[in-house]
Amino acid sequence: MLHPTGLTWDEVDPAGHPFDRASAAQVVRSLGPARRVPSRLDPNLDLTKVNWTWEVAKPWADAMTHVLIERYGRWAAGWRWSLGEGDVDGGPVGNWCCGSHSITTPEQTLDHVAAALCEWRDWLEHLAQWFDAYPLAPQTLAADRILWERAARNLILQVADRTGAESGWYGHCQQVLGWFLSYWGVAPELAERLVRQAVGGRFKSWTAPDTVLAEDIAERLVGPLRPQDTYWSPDPGELPDHLERWLAVRESVPWPNREDSADSGPATPARDGAAEDFRSFDAAVGPARAAGLLTALELVRADAARGAALDFELLRGWSSTYWAHPSRHRCAPAPPSPKTTRSATGSAPTPAPASTPVWHKPPTVGSRWPPGRPGPTWMSASSTRSTTATPAPPCSPCCSCWPAQASHSTR
Repeated sequence: MLHPTGLTWDEVDPAGHPFDRASAAQVVRSLGPARRVPSRLDPNLDLTKVNWTWEVAKPWADAMTHVLIERYGRWAAGWRWSLGEGDVDGGPVGNWCCGSHSITTPEQTLDHVAAALCEWRDWLEHLAQWFDAYPLAPQTLAADRILWERAARNLILQVADRTGAESGWYGHCQQVLGWFLSYWGVAPELAERLVRQAVGGRFKSWTAPDTVLAEDIAERLVGPLRPQDTYWSPDPGELPDHLERWLAVRESVPWPNREDSADSGPATPARDGAAEDFRSFDAAVGPARAAGLLTALELVRADAARGAALDFELLRGWSSTYWAHPSRHRCAPAPPSPKTTRSATGSAPTPAPASTPVWHKPPTVGSRWPPGRPGPTWMSASSTRSTTATPAPPCSPCCSCWPAQASHSTR
């Protein structure tokens, strides 16, 4: 699940992500998890055997986060970044605490979700206004350094006030300082390094910074900046091979050896994590989704047991099993529009798979690009080259066809 501490300014900038506050409550109630709000009074739950907070409430909240991201974009992941020691530690949201306290009756719970989403959005819009409150210009950074420092100092005090300087508040404060630099064109890696060096571990939980500390950190943050540091534009480069990374992680884990067993094969786990995740998280997103995944999981394991070679035909069979599940027949996905992609080797365009998401995203209003320099080129998720596509019309909203909506959506 996407953690809000990893969000970049480009992902949360209100200028690039429209939001209708008036319809938020209605949208929340139309999403899959809204139909399955958990309750401690559920007669099917034995609370002596189930950790309700972790095994019931958290998967439901994760599922709500998932569908809100699908609906609004990655910025919506911060809707439950609560004050203090809530679901996500050290955030600015007061309308959501955690599953234990914020999940009550279905109506009240959904009201909390909608209010928390709007509160998080209000905070992002407030930050955008603060970023632009001073007449800053990268070209005159040296002459106007005091303005940059004053803006950074005020941001520190604003975040401390908004979060109540409670547990872990400084994580979001450092993130906001990085967003401020990114807003004015500083590369994310450089912004992160400057913030880390300027703060130097001097923020503490449950302790608001005084003006002297805020001013010192602001001076250390802006001091090393040069006008040329604000002329950055994103270069997507080669897309990472996530499977390769995962295999490397698996190899690096010091898996424990069972000394009481002579069997050198795979260990039998005490619980089926994949199936449990499908029955909790995915069932909250949509029952049909969970049913299809469980059926496909059985096929995956049967193919693994017989030693089948992992190829595209095998992957296609698993995918077909998921989509062919009877519970999914009540809402067929809309036909995808023609899309084209170009391989990284420069070969001729080929039709993209129907499940390939293609999106466009213009530079945001807050992005500052020097005159004569092009802004960022936004890419297809399946290509390292620029691409143009017309998104397909979304199918009618229902919890059983969210993958089709996700593959046709624009972000």
